[in-house]
Amino acid sequence: MPDKSWMLYLLELFDSSAANHYHHTSIELNLICQFNDQDNFWAIYAGVNRYRFTKVVPIVGHSYLREIILHRYDNSIEYRVTDLDDNNNNNAIEYFTFQLGKPKSTSKSFQGSSQFTGIEWWNKAGNSPFPIRYEIEFSNLRYAQAAAASDSDGKNIERVTFRPYDALVPNKDGNAKEYPVSFGCGDIKDGCIRYTVTAGSCKTGLAFLPVR
Repeated sequence: MPDKSWMLYLLELFDSSAANHYHHTSIELNLICQFNDQDNFWAIYAGVNRYRFTKVVPIVGHSYLREIILHRYDNSIEYRVTDLDDNNNNNAIEYFTFQLGKPKSTSKSFQGSSQFTGIEWWNKAGNSPFPIRYEIEFSNLRYAQAAAASDSDGKNIERVTFRPYDALVPNKDGNAKEYPVSFGCGDIKDGCIRYTVTAGSCKTGLAFLPVR
């Protein structure tokens, strides 16, 4: 990997708020897996690193569950990373909650309308992407729907239901003519779309629409 360069495996959300009906704005809400010889998961909001996960760290060969949950009642964002292969610690899990403002404040309101997974390169030694470091599988791709409810004391609580995505569409960013990756195994696993990314060559992202 080029000196001081990064490779990020991304999970990111875009904003479509009530004040922003006509276009989607990237709020750079990420939960990334970073490889640059100081490998960590990072919680990011508004393009700023907010928290470095230290209990759960990326290990080659392990599978991880990454979650971003927007809590509207206490005006916060919760980031979760779980190591699904940590047999010694019963699926080690680490949480981080980023407070946007005072609870019940209306200063921030987000509705995720577009999400993506993928890879981002930061080549600080040249002007082209470098070959990916590891083959990786993206799976268990789901989004959350929250329903308002009340507990026995009448307090607002959220009940979250996770539903699988039913399609993948390529991101046509126009930033490069070609990328040093290839996609494979676009299919359904445990009711959710999965795909792999390996070294290779492609000019567009993966498109996948399950047969109904």
